[in-house]
Amino acid sequence: MMNSTFYPTYFMLVGIPGLEHEHIWISIPFCILYILALLGNIMVMAVILLSTRLHQPMFILLSMLAFNDGLLCTSFALKILSIFWFNNRAISFNGCLLQMFFIHSFTSIESGFLVSMAYDRYIAIYKPLRYNSIITIRLITRLVIVFVVRAVVLDAPCLVLIRRFPAFKTNVIAHSYCEHMAVVKLAAADIRVNSIYGLFVAFTVVGVDLLFILLSYTMIFIAVFHLPTKEARLKAFNTCTPHMCVFLSFYSIGIFSFLSHRYGKKIPPYVHIIFSDIYLLVPPMLNPLIYGIKTTVIREETWKILKNITNNCRTRWNTDEKRTCHKI
Repeated sequence: MMNSTFYPTYFMLVGIPGLEHEHIWISIPFCILYILALLGNIMVMAVILLSTRLHQPMFILLSMLAFNDGLLCTSFALKILSIFWFNNRAISFNGCLLQMFFIHSFTSIESGFLVSMAYDRYIAIYKPLRYNSIITIRLITRLVIVFVVRAVVLDAPCLVLIRRFPAFKTNVIAHSYCEHMAVVKLAAADIRVNSIYGLFVAFTVVGVDLLFILLSYTMIFIAVFHLPTKEARLKAFNTCTPHMCVFLSFYSIGIFSFLSHRYGKKIPPYVHIIFSDIYLLVPPMLNPLIYGIKTTVIREETWKILKNITNNCRTRWNTDEKRTCHKI
């Protein structure tokens, strides 16, 4: 089909171009990252749901971040693992657009949640006495609605613009998932509108969110340097540093992946693809560790729930053992 055009009913995902023979080995770390991300986020959601102590605005937002992370990595990981393990490369045209929409929407929502976390730290350190009056359930609800609506409004036109293409040069996508530009480049038509709109969406989401995060942490560090004691400054830095690591991993990998796909012609394709995949797996795996396990309250509630489960299991075991002995 190289010298003709057609309108495909399905696409073929390559996986990681140039490393096809190593797919089975590459699948091992990918599978481990996915399992860790899924279990970590499920654990965070379960602990926050079961503990009344954690039914507070920012913990509720944290549970929503965990839910979004679980959906994000699942929308990507299941397909790429089926490629690695079963060579299942085919994906329907509508399925490809749906995967594209979900992946880009979930990353946009994730970015919004990270802005909220930065704002929460800013209020907690800069205006601690007003924290409970500012960070409320009502505010969190409004923020979540804004992030979801923003993602849908900005990402839905990408699908419409792709559907307007009259034909495609090939249906083979040199990627491990249906990334926007990877699909657009297959079109046998002018793709300038799609490329420009993709840049607009990326800089609208990443640019605005990153600006708010940088402003928040600038104000946080100014406030930290004005704290009266060295111990208080160290405690504030220890709280904020892991959060900064999450922001750096999410935005740096995302920006590199986004720009290299458009302008990195000298970068080997497999490098770009691997970074794109890491972008969708590593942040969802790190978030439960940084925002969940490292948070003292969540850690205490986790051990409390595990201890209760263990005690209940022991009690049930002892009860069953006594009944058995009585029957004998």
